[in-house]
Amino acid sequence: MARESVRLIPPKDIDRNPENPRLIFREDELRALEESIAEQGILVPLTVYENAAGFVILDGERRWRCALKLNLPTVPAIVQPEPDPVTNIMMMFAIHKARSDWDPLPTALKLGKLEEILTERHGRAPKENELAAAASLSRGEIRRYRNILALPKKYKTMLLKELELPRAKQVLTVDHILESTRAADALWQRDLVDDDEHAALIDALVRKFRAKIIASTVDPRLLVRMARAVEREELEFKVARRVTLRLIRDDAYTIKKAFADSVERIDFEHGTEQLSTRTIGRLEEHLERNYELGDSLRESLIELRKLIGRILSNARS
Repeated sequence: MARESVRLIPPKDIDRNPENPRLIFREDELRALEESIAEQGILVPLTVYENAAGFVILDGERRWRCALKLNLPTVPAIVQPEPDPVTNIMMMFAIHKARSDWDPLPTALKLGKLEEILTERHGRAPKENELAAAASLSRGEIRRYRNILALPKKYKTMLLKELELPRAKQVLTVDHILESTRAADALWQRDLVDDDEHAALIDALVRKFRAKIIASTVDPRLLVRMARAVEREELEFKVARRVTLRLIRDDAYTIKKAFADSVERIDFEHGTEQLSTRTIGRLEEHLERNYELGDSLRESLIELRKLIGRILSNARS
């Protein structure tokens, strides 16, 4: 960019862009940037456009906020022509594409705004590939953001409040709620929970993520596996429903424990059954051949008989 294209503008004459997907500005991050600007100045000019009311930011809102706090008389800025509303949002997303620190929920909310404007302009909802091109996003990203937009309002509000915290203090993420919702949906589709229990299960999983009872973001996928096991009739419906209801009612009960008490137990029992069947066949063959029983095998069979007795006794109790 040519040097003469950079102008010095008083920060009080500049306004934030209402279409900026970045809604959260954390104090600790702003403080670090403020210290850098106080020491070295603004090294990268802001990008703005000019309208009848003054200048509006296209890129550099954090630098602008710091300049206001530092009472800087002017900031360097590159002035571009005023974009129309759609182009303005599209430019915000194009800038977003190069940034990795913008939060997904505010970006999803702004994507919804872009979709509304495009629908109004063209008289129809944009196709997935059209919206992806307009927002400089992949189709996979578009689907992810639409899933975020589809979350109940209470969860989006909860996440926005979480984003206001310093990063080190944040616990709940978009992925926690998305994974919890997908898991509850899978169980609901197999009639393992009704509508009220579906909502209660999501709430319970979110609480457990917040309390760190559930440690891994992907743990809810074990519930999807449990739902599939029911569908394939590999797991009894009543067993899956029992552990699901316990997940709702017992705040200390984890997904991994529910999986261990259902699918994992069935898998283990199935493997034990196969091993038992092979052992029975081997022992029957031993009888047919009328082999003499060696001391080592005798001791092993005695131990096996004791173990089988304990297993059967535990099952009866």
